[in-house]
Amino acid sequence: MVDDRIAIVWNPSKTSREDLEQALPEDVSDAALSWYETTVDDPGQGATGVALAAGAEVVVAVGGDGTVRAVAERLAEDEGTTDLAIVPLGTGNLLARNLGVPIGNLGGAFARAFEGEPRPIDLGWVRADIDGVPQRHAFAVMAGFGIDAHMIVETDEDLKSKVGWLAYVESLGRAFDTSEIVEIDLGIDGEATERTAGHTLLVGNCGTLQGGISLLPDADLSDGELDLLLLSADSIGEWLDTLRSFVWDNGIRRLLRREGSAQSADTAAHARARHLRVALSEPRVLEIDGEDLGETTGFSIEVQPGAVRVR
Repeated sequence: MVDDRIAIVWNPSKTSREDLEQALPEDVSDAALSWYETTVDDPGQGATGVALAAGAEVVVAVGGDGTVRAVAERLAEDEGTTDLAIVPLGTGNLLARNLGVPIGNLGGAFARAFEGEPRPIDLGWVRADIDGVPQRHAFAVMAGFGIDAHMIVETDEDLKSKVGWLAYVESLGRAFDTSEIVEIDLGIDGEATERTAGHTLLVGNCGTLQGGISLLPDADLSDGELDLLLLSADSIGEWLDTLRSFVWDNGIRRLLRREGSAQSADTAAHARARHLRVALSEPRVLEIDGEDLGETTGFSIEVQPGAVRVR
């Protein structure tokens, strides 16, 4: 592995190159490395494209979920044999958590990046008209609208920089106020469209959040399918039941007791799909891997099995 051509695509707002160089394995030659900074205009797709053109055999995404998503998207488009590795430096680091990549440990993450065995994982692809502009993006963790998207939009950035993912808890109450029930026309895997309703629809490639909370207990990064979660809690009692299910039953209690099967609230409906179409009666904010894309009244999602190989 140390003889491979390694491209490091890193977010300079998260760390310095000096710190990254100090964390590299001692037996890594400078000649094997190339460095590419992300920018506001290029969160990683362009830099990864340049690295691929230069013959990179492994691209190491150094940054948060946005950087990882951008690098993975470009690798999936290439459909080549270049591996993805992750050095997580963000708030959520959700893909890294689901893959067991060391968090808060540059040396440990780099060791895995340089010596770990690659495994293929799926990606989801979203197509949507965002504010009237057609867009297509890949996601590695989760896409959807509702409470999750509103938490991203409503989270205080200053607080986020100080306390990390706990800042999302502070935004939860404000997100409740803006997550109203909407009618949803949902078509799954070519079946007839069905009318349903809810305030939150999440489509996940993996399902474990910070604190070990299992939002999508059956999600598997490599099964060729995506997992759906539709939430319809309306009253305060229903909200409390939903929160109890996700935060306590599927989070704290399972960690303490190391127990098995996850629980689901009555206001949470689960499904699985390879492809789905969504039409909404009112515009909602669409997000992918923690990034707010803007408002839309409909979107489609499909899975790309084995889209990238991750160390």
